[in-house]
Amino acid sequence: MPRARKWFKTGLATVHAAALLLVCGCAWAWAQDGGPPDPATKPVKIPAVEKIVNPERKVLSWDSGLNKSHVIPALEIPAFLFLLNRYDRAVYPSLMENGKRVYSTSFSNFRDHALHGPWGVDQDAFAMNQFNHPYGGTVYHGFARSAGLNYWEALAYDNLGSLAWELGGETTSPSYNDQISTGIGGSFFGEVLFRMANLVLEGDGSEPGLWRKVGAGLLSPAAAVNRYAFGARFKPLFPSNDPALSWRFSLGESLHSDLNDQGHRSTIARNEVSADYSLSYGLPGKTGYTYDRPFDYFHFEFTTHGNRSNPVDNIMIRGLLLGTDYELGDTYQGIWGLYGGYDFISPNIFRVSSTSVSLGTTFRARFSEAVVLQGSVLGGVGYAAAGNVAQVGERDYHYGVAPQGLVAFRLLFGNRAMFDVTGRRYTISGNGGDDPGGRESINRLNLGLTVRIFRSQALGLQYIASSRDAVYPGRSGTRQTVGTVALVYSMIGDTGFGVVK
Repeated sequence: MPRARKWFKTGLATVHAAALLLVCGCAWAWAQDGGPPDPATKPVKIPAVEKIVNPERKVLSWDSGLNKSHVIPALEIPAFLFLLNRYDRAVYPSLMENGKRVYSTSFSNFRDHALHGPWGVDQDAFAMNQFNHPYGGTVYHGFARSAGLNYWEALAYDNLGSLAWELGGETTSPSYNDQISTGIGGSFFGEVLFRMANLVLEGDGSEPGLWRKVGAGLLSPAAAVNRYAFGARFKPLFPSNDPALSWRFSLGESLHSDLNDQGHRSTIARNEVSADYSLSYGLPGKTGYTYDRPFDYFHFEFTTHGNRSNPVDNIMIRGLLLGTDYELGDTYQGIWGLYGGYDFISPNIFRVSSTSVSLGTTFRARFSEAVVLQGSVLGGVGYAAAGNVAQVGERDYHYGVAPQGLVAFRLLFGNRAMFDVTGRRYTISGNGGDDPGGRESINRLNLGLTVRIFRSQALGLQYIASSRDAVYPGRSGTRQTVGTVALVYSMIGDTGFGVVK
């Protein structure tokens, strides 16, 4: 049975990836064929859909919402869930839990779960619950947003899609941790991917070519499906309104790592390669840019490294949900309000993930034409998972309500150099989880110095330190730390380090 569960978790963890590859194959195919045809030259022929959904080949207007569709994503999301359930049923026909086949669901399961529950915290692996489920939420979000729905409407679809799976996708009891990570975390993650896909397609304003279509399809597969299936109707791009951007792609090689795992200290001198991408979208200070829509400002980071057993080091997202801009004189501009956040952090010896809402501000202070300080200060609460400690059931991590905070600063010296520091703290309580009385404190510090050497090429040094202290009733306390120094080569965007003019 343990072997069956291991294969189950591994296989289910690949379902969304398989769906992604399938959609990307479709995206590649339509890109090679010239993309969605112009209706004036070669209409897309999907007779059943064209007659019922789009008889006059109407075109979506993002500004007015004209010709958006609530019906199309309301059909696509259940269809996706049905196919996912059928796939799991075919691949894992004998998987049992509590005497029931996990994927042999029927309408009686939906009724029983809806009326009786019971809701709880499930036992799936960390990556399944904290990455795969939020990524599944991005699929629901992509279907809804690409059909013309605004963020708040898409958020409702995300949560209804997650609820449908919890009630009818499996015979096991529904879990509120999945509802939060999929319905809410998936909406934050999905909105960032949707915006980034639109940026890729938008490019310099020219018609997107092969690689831009493929790139956008990889970022938001569900949106690519709608653009292809419905042709001209959903072809108009979501208007970005020309945000101030700062992006960086980096390749790093660790030079030295110090680990302390519950008193066992070690030093690792091996060279481990990592790749990192970060994007700041809608930086404050640009004249005429407004923050009327959720995620008109967001910050995204993704890091992967050469550890095959733990390839994703982090995914970190924060975006302005509700707020406005402000300024203090001619040298200080900012935004403030309610932020949504999704974090997935998994260094070598422990991990933490959180879906959160926070109050805070993001600002720009200009000391001179050449020296600018950018920063964010946030404080809020999330629902988080963290481990490793003594195993609970089949899991080696814990859930709880988590007050958390972030302080991030970047000191820019024109387009020549940047010093950045970011500190994060998560305090995970036993409330709302499965281990009352427990507590975890997790800190993460990033320090970096980057110097541009030629055009968009830069070199830098980076130091990342993470620590975790955990105390649970009846168990000895846990202390874990890891610190890594890395040499980094970076490519930076044409705005340099993000000095907003």
